[in-house]
Amino acid sequence: MLYREAGQFKSTYAEDMQIFPIRQDRIGVILLLAVAFLVVPFVATQYWFSALLIPFLVLSLATLGLNILTGYAGQISLGTAAFMAVGAFMAYNAELRIPGMPLLGSFIIGGLCAAAVGVVFGLPSLRIKGFYLAVATLACQFFVLWAINRVGWFTNYSSSGVISAQKMVILGYTFDTPASKYVLTLSIVVVLALLAKNLMRSETGRAFMAVRDMDVAAEVIGIPMMKTKLLAFAISSFYCGVAGALYAYCYLGTVEPEAFVLDLSFRVLFMVIIGGVGSIMGSFVGAAFITLLPIFLNLATEVIANTFDIEISHAVVSNAELMIFGGLIIFFLIVEPNGLARLWQIAKEKLRLWPFPH
Repeated sequence: MLYREAGQFKSTYAEDMQIFPIRQDRIGVILLLAVAFLVVPFVATQYWFSALLIPFLVLSLATLGLNILTGYAGQISLGTAAFMAVGAFMAYNAELRIPGMPLLGSFIIGGLCAAAVGVVFGLPSLRIKGFYLAVATLACQFFVLWAINRVGWFTNYSSSGVISAQKMVILGYTFDTPASKYVLTLSIVVVLALLAKNLMRSETGRAFMAVRDMDVAAEVIGIPMMKTKLLAFAISSFYCGVAGALYAYCYLGTVEPEAFVLDLSFRVLFMVIIGGVGSIMGSFVGAAFITLLPIFLNLATEVIANTFDIEISHAVVSNAELMIFGGLIIFFLIVEPNGLARLWQIAKEKLRLWPFPH
């Protein structure tokens, strides 16, 4: 059929090791990016940008950061929202206090500060693992929000604690419309996703996966345990920090501690589980699923209410959403631990073997 490798010969090592070795995958990614960059900004409405596309991209980046740590390096973390908060507030302060600081530079500083915090709270991973490590990272969530609320420097001594994000200006162009914010967010997410995809194929990525599969055996063959685990925390926290800065600047328009509560950490963790642990594509699939599910439930509720002439309260819809989330997590943990991304891989394998699928 259309998805076949027959006739695609590779004569060099570079061709064999490229990010997308199959021609159909390269064409599909190019077409997807072309639609995202050249079509969506002109056809999507303001609602689509503000309520769907921008939060989907930001949460995909945060999920990707957590997936690097949990899916590839095998280290559990419940402090994703805390790292996002560090990135958002440090980007705000870098833009505020450093004269002439470019916006992208502020985002990078926010990511680096989040990476530093991630390394500090990743130190327990050298001694503990599993549930105990999750509790240690959970402490990061409470400590970071406590520090932001108690230390006035982070919020520029704002009495309300809610501060407006600065205008986003890059090379003289102001990103003040939903479409321009979408393009900026999309560009950053695409670049970081490609870097993550390449990182997982490098020596560092293989070291992460070796530690995930069996850390004792990895240490025996010479992989430095301290360096590898702390590097995983640093890279993961950097991605979450940049996602937090985008969350504050491109989505909310404000920098506030209440936007980075524990519920956000669990939402990102659910996206990893449903999308696929240890999968770059799974991070985007999980974020899309959980972002679109509430909208689907609202539409389904309206259809049911209009069809049967009954009134369904918002509380029922919210509780149904939580129950569906929980049921899906249990379903994927039991039936397909690798999530929706694994189902797509199985479909591709069947297409490659058609008409003789297993």
